[in-house]
Amino acid sequence: MAKIKKDTNLRKAILQAAITGQLISNVKGETKTGKELLDKIIEERNAKLLVQWEEAKKKNPKAKKPTPIVASEIAEDEIPFEIPKSWCWCRLGELGLYRKGPFGSSLTKSMFVPRSEFSVKVYEQKNAIQKDFTLGDYYIPKEKFNSMQSFIVEPEDIIISCAGTIGEVYKLPQNAPIGIINQALMRVKLYNDELSAFWMLYFDYVLKKEASKQSSGTAIKNIPPFEILKAYPFPLPPLAVQNAIVAKLEEVLPLVDAYENAVLQKEELKTALPDKVKKAILQEAIQGKLTKSWRKTTTIEESGKQLLDRIIEERNAKLLVQWEEAKKKNPKAKKPAPIVASEITEDEIPFEIPESWCWCRLGDVGITNTGATPSKNNPEYFGNFIDFLSPGDIQNSIITYGKQGLSEAGYKVARPTPSGTIIQVCIGGSIGKCAVVDREVTFNQQINSITTICSNTQYIYYVLSSEYFQKIIIEYSTGTATPIINKSSWEKLYIPLPPLAEQEKIVEIIEQILPLCEKLGG
Repeated sequence: MAKIKKDTNLRKAILQAAITGQLISNVKGETKTGKELLDKIIEERNAKLLVQWEEAKKKNPKAKKPTPIVASEIAEDEIPFEIPKSWCWCRLGELGLYRKGPFGSSLTKSMFVPRSEFSVKVYEQKNAIQKDFTLGDYYIPKEKFNSMQSFIVEPEDIIISCAGTIGEVYKLPQNAPIGIINQALMRVKLYNDELSAFWMLYFDYVLKKEASKQSSGTAIKNIPPFEILKAYPFPLPPLAVQNAIVAKLEEVLPLVDAYENAVLQKEELKTALPDKVKKAILQEAIQGKLTKSWRKTTTIEESGKQLLDRIIEERNAKLLVQWEEAKKKNPKAKKPAPIVASEITEDEIPFEIPESWCWCRLGDVGITNTGATPSKNNPEYFGNFIDFLSPGDIQNSIITYGKQGLSEAGYKVARPTPSGTIIQVCIGGSIGKCAVVDREVTFNQQINSITTICSNTQYIYYVLSSEYFQKIIIEYSTGTATPIINKSSWEKLYIPLPPLAEQEKIVEIIEQILPLCEKLGG
């Protein structure tokens, strides 16, 4: 069977929209333009050149005053696509300094020494390709390093792979050591480091292809130091727009990764594909990965732990109200013991969650219940007064109503649950299937339910639908041929609880992407 190629059309469409301003063209309240940003970069460069000239005059009074830098003009036939009015076109060379690694005898293996406090790191191609600055074992003496300052690379510089696998870009983190680049790398020092995320996006998506076209053979290493690509047009958005584009891509591209990886197997798993993508998305959601960018720009006013405390407080208040009502009929009714949040030990935690979240038991976040079947020896219990559900009525979040029902008499001996309650099958081959009811219903003893308090019901439903929760239902069930989990064990299962605002954001993101998943199996 022929190898299935990865479908990257969705990724390409999203990235194309990003660099052309169709994903995000402007940001509310942003008054700056790309042209103003470019003018500022050039102004700062000219000021720096004048400072350098003043310093040079101290040693040489005849040092020539530098000619002011001006923005390059870009002819209309050079512009590859339209961009928003607040953006501007410039040339790549106007945004930073570019330096390729040394050639020939400038850097050979005979110069390398063991790593020590007297040596300096040599960055290699694999550092850029594998996005890992710790790789590599080559070092040069500090004396040699002092003579190769033009090839220096520092934290937050960008390095580019220039041979074989060309065009891979990587920004060195703040904890990367100072070193030099070898002959298979190019170093980029942007004049404004805030440009780096959008710059790397554009290089990775557009300029990598240009590098391949302009290289001799299969490598870029024989090109004069970036002379060709330095002249390439670059679409420059305002900084706020660049940041918004990058944040949106950080939110969307993990979903695209899940989609692309699933599509690789679509010929074999066409019918199962939507479910596989959905599982991947839900797992990202309940680990806080879908909202990683959202948290960076949002002030958390109430943490998951504070929300849990509020839920417990609300539940205790309801118990007291019920007790007060009970006392009217029975003055000796026993006052209920206060509910307290269950403790979760460290060895029970299955994966890391954001600091603003907390782990809790399922039963902590709402009122749980188990269904009951009225005696079939009393036909008067069955009728059309209210729906009566069994596991077969729950399929992939869809409930089939109207197959069975109870009469008013049956309703009185059953355990009805209100609209908006989550129900989940707790026995047999359908164990784990769940849905949210949109009306008051009754159900049999093979189904558990939870009516959430102070939480987003749809978020809790997605947790219960996730692959993680589906696995622990089986893990904590009893029986071998027919697994079963009772309400007591079910409500003790642990779930990740984000702040309420983040629950709502998670639901919003999931509901934007799941319709696309459903189309995958079409």
